[in-house]
Amino acid sequence: MAEETILIVDDEQNIIELASMYLKKEGFQILSAGDGLTGLTMAQNENPTLIVLDLMLPGLDGWEVCKRLRAESNVPILMLTARDDDIDKIVGLELGADDYMTKPFNPRELVARVKAILRRLEPRSTPRNSQQANQKMYVGNVTIDPASRTVTVGDRLADLRTKEFDLLVALVENKGIVLSREKLLDLVWGFDFYGETRTVDVHVAHLRHKLEGSNAPIETVWGIGYKLVEP
Repeated sequence: MAEETILIVDDEQNIIELASMYLKKEGFQILSAGDGLTGLTMAQNENPTLIVLDLMLPGLDGWEVCKRLRAESNVPILMLTARDDDIDKIVGLELGADDYMTKPFNPRELVARVKAILRRLEPRSTPRNSQQANQKMYVGNVTIDPASRTVTVGDRLADLRTKEFDLLVALVENKGIVLSREKLLDLVWGFDFYGETRTVDVHVAHLRHKLEGSNAPIETVWGIGYKLVEP
């Protein structure tokens, strides 16, 4: 991980120093910023591998920084906040954050979450052989190309983020089968994901929006989870 750079955006210097110390021990390069605008500029110019982003920042707050970054980048974002409020978590996830931690936090857990997010960016392992893994998948008017990680709905290219693509693949590989939120967390995010099942709901909502016009809908099975319906 020596080549991977973590950008920490927080207005509390002691938080930056504590997080930096533990992340550096794991071989990460560290950049830091004490306000939202500086953090946004550094994220745009330095191309970090992952951003640890506080919500309560002077100037641009973390929500606005995350929103602007998501308009132009899929860089992983781990949000920090001093508030333990479910609405903060939901808003953060809907804006595109990859995970969420509440202050005060254990720095070892921060390192574990950073590693878990980066592992989820690695190519998704499947039981299929390499030739099968690169074969296109079709369901209704949706075409999934694992080799190029692209999805088309009819003639339209759907712009999916990394986990949205993996979520769609999991649903297509199990089309017609109801998958619980916990099962989808396991298949798409990995067993070591620290998030909550609400993460799945948010990503399904984004995926449905981006697959608008598809004739292979993702159905909600109340109290259980989701399934992709083959036309």
